[in-house]
Amino acid sequence: MFTSAATSFRVFNILKCSKYTFLRTTTYMAASPSTTVYSGALSIDSSADASPSSGDHGRYINEARPTSPITISLQEWQAWGTDSPLPTQVAEIVEEMIVSETESDAQMKFGGLGGKLKGDFKTQEDKKHRAKYRALDDSEQKLHFFSARQIACRLLGSRGYLCQKCWLPLEDCMCSNVVPCSLWHRMRFWLYMHPKDFLRQNNTGKLLWQVFGINSATLCIYGIAEHEEIMWKAFMHSGRNNVWCLYPNKNAPTKSVEDSFNGNMSTSFLHEPHSTNSSEIMNFILIDGTWSNSAAMFRRLKERADLVWGEDLPCISLTTGVSAMHKLRPQPSWDRTCTAAAAIGLLDELHLVSEFESLGLNKQAEAVENSVDVLLASLTGRRLRMGRSITRRLGHHDDIC
Repeated sequence: MFTSAATSFRVFNILKCSKYTFLRTTTYMAASPSTTVYSGALSIDSSADASPSSGDHGRYINEARPTSPITISLQEWQAWGTDSPLPTQVAEIVEEMIVSETESDAQMKFGGLGGKLKGDFKTQEDKKHRAKYRALDDSEQKLHFFSARQIACRLLGSRGYLCQKCWLPLEDCMCSNVVPCSLWHRMRFWLYMHPKDFLRQNNTGKLLWQVFGINSATLCIYGIAEHEEIMWKAFMHSGRNNVWCLYPNKNAPTKSVEDSFNGNMSTSFLHEPHSTNSSEIMNFILIDGTWSNSAAMFRRLKERADLVWGEDLPCISLTTGVSAMHKLRPQPSWDRTCTAAAAIGLLDELHLVSEFESLGLNKQAEAVENSVDVLLASLTGRRLRMGRSITRRLGHHDDIC
């Protein structure tokens, strides 16, 4: 969740596409056909898409249960856009759900908006997990459990349905149309993603590692201990002066890109050949979640920064364009935009700083812009094909996953 950029006409071009407001990070994923996960196989009802008016967005499949177990392998986990180890608690919850399914008469089924658990299995699992959540001792344990539960359900529910690279249904895969680009070697994006945005089809943060690669745009899931430790280890090695968060922090001084970097970077740092020294990397945190979730995510970052450095987290705001934001891409506030547009805005504004103008950051911004166009076209085509609205639908869901 970020402030928008007005210094570049390119960002306005992205915003012009926003008449299709389902691209916003505050919307829900297009509903998947219902899937049934057994202890050894996952079946997808491909006929579900043919009936978009169906209240349940798909039909369940009943087949004899195989006997071999399903697990989430390291290879499968990393194929979703990360090089981290499989989080321990996620693996444990997956195993627990598989055991519950084999011991129960109810089948593990997923369907509807976001590919959530459905049916009798959902009912019994929700009851069990709510009891476990309440029994946990402190808020940190509760957050870890909540996040791991979200990720576990999404991994199982998306298996065999979503492309692991672009997070779109396999029949709508956009990967062949995304053109990779190298990010400047002294720059790294950290996508600090809420677990409810993980595997969301209209998520735009995923575009950054599709374009730049996972070493230049790294996924860090809020509440997943292993991910957060990897990110903060990198920050501590780089030092506070090389970490910035793109967030409109109203309770602390927030600098513009120009104020933060104009005249503050040495020529040797900017133009020396590629270095593997992570202390020479500029780290930019992009909070990737709905605005209602972003406040808690930012507060967690601030608390960790205070613990590590005894100081607040440096924040950057992008130049805003009020009319473009309100007329072309409705958001909760005039100074807000989506994750990919924020990254584009940062790259464009850095390009306007004299020290950075020879680094090709405008071309890197253009590569992300092109990927946004590809995502927008894919989502639009899918919804029109299925007879669904291409405007945002408001709703509220209390599901655990």
